[in-house]
Parts: sequence; C-alpha cells; structure tokens
Amino acid sequence: MHTFELHRGTLPLLVSLPHNGTDIPDDIRAALVEEAQSAPDTDWHVDRLYDFALALGASVLKPRYSRYVIDLNRPPDDASLYPGQNVTGLCPTVAFSGRPIYRDGQSPDAEAIVQRRAQYWQPYHTALQAELHRLKQQHGRVLLWEGHSIRPELPYLFEGRLPDFNLGTAEGRSFPDARLREVEAVLAAQSEYSWVSNGRFKGGYITRHYAAPGAGIHAFQLELAQSTYLDGTMTAFDAPRAAPVQALIARMMAAALHLPE
Repeated sequence: MHTFELHRGTLPLLVSLPHNGTDIPDDIRAALVEEAQSAPDTDWHVDRLYDFALALGASVLKPRYSRYVIDLNRPPDDASLYPGQNVTGLCPTVAFSGRPIYRDGQSPDAEAIVQRRAQYWQPYHTALQAELHRLKQQHGRVLLWEGHSIRPELPYLFEGRLPDFNLGTAEGRSFPDARLREVEAVLAAQSEYSWVSNGRFKGGYITRHYAAPGAGIHAFQLELAQSTYLDGTMTAFDAPRAAPVQALIARMMAAALHLPE
C-alpha cells in the first residue's frame, strides 16, 4: 500500500513533511464529523513550499494520508510531548479547535489504533530511518529538517498569535546551539517576519527521537505560521507571498548545513 513518497537526494539533508498528507480512507472518513472530513488541521501545501529543496539536492519524505488518520509526529505510545498543555494525540479525536473529530461512539478503539500504527505510521518511520542511514553512510553526517505549518491563532493550543517562524531544537538536544545562532542570524537580518527559538513548539517526536548529534545526526524543526505563505483562506498556496519565505528558508538551511563533521 502506497502511504508515502520519498525523493532521494544528494545532499546530507532530509526534509520530512509528516503533516502534509490529505487523503482519508473511506471507512475512516465516514466516522468523522462533517467539518473534520476536509482535514482542516493539515500543514497545507508544505510540499509545494519546500519544492526548492528538491532543486538544492535534498531528500524529501512526505505522507499520503492525513494526520486525522494517524499523526506521524507523535510517539507510538502516544505519550504527550508537551505535558500540561492541550495537545492532539496519535490518532487525534479532537481538532486544533478543541472540537471533536469523530461522530459519537465512532472514535478508534485500541485495536484500530494498533492497526493504523502498523499500516500508516510504521512505513513512514521505516523509510525515514533508512534514508537517514543512507545519507549518514554517504556523507558521514546528516541534517533532518522537519517542515511544519499551522494557523497562527489557535486558542485551544496556545495563547495569542504565534510568531511567523518557530524554530525547534528540543532546547538544544537535537541541534548544536552554536549552529542555531547562525540560523537565527539569518532571521535577525530581516524585519518582515517574527520568529522565536524553542518557544511553544520545541520539536516533535521525529525531531526528538531521531536526533543523535554525537553520531552526526542533527534534527531541526520549523513550524511556520500559515499566514506567511497561504492566501486569506489559509488553505490555498499564494506563490508571490511564499517566494520570500522560500528564499529565507533556503538561507536558513544553508546555515544549518554547516554542521560539524
């Protein structure tokens, strides 16, 4: 079953886009409330946003299926990544709005979650790990770049308005602080976009789990406010608006790739 797409590149760079998927199998869709059937919490068009990375020579991994089927950036045991804060789970039952995703009595049970984990979650992670290994073997080091986006205002998840660029390095455990300063310098040199490091979003399961800085595997998450590259509907790609964002991310990647051998 085709659950993901992997483009193998030549740089020591793997771009993972775990919330880009939009497909929902018919049996799961039938159990969802009407507003959830369009998967409104998708990281809309991040694959198009990161098209430039393909031209640079990056490997790119993206899923076919929606996070409403299973969230690829959550641990398999569904432990909370942000204890004490509102979050959504491995097989989410509430949306980013806090409203239910499923019709009454139709949320996935334990058996269904195990089945989804095997059918959708595991293949993505197997491919991710294998590509990291390939690039590490080829280059001696590798950068895993987690590309995400989110609506800038979601009271259920965070107060106020999110900065435009949200950098996550698991508070320095997944990516060297000295190199983070160089990435931050790219953002500090411009004034159009707001940014923060290790704020509300510090890096999800993929960033935290696969990073092994001592072994030459570094991980970095960028959570981007969707208002920076989508139109006013927050669903359609806005190419003119996105162009300077893509250029800025490319400069950030260039700084991030100067990692210690």
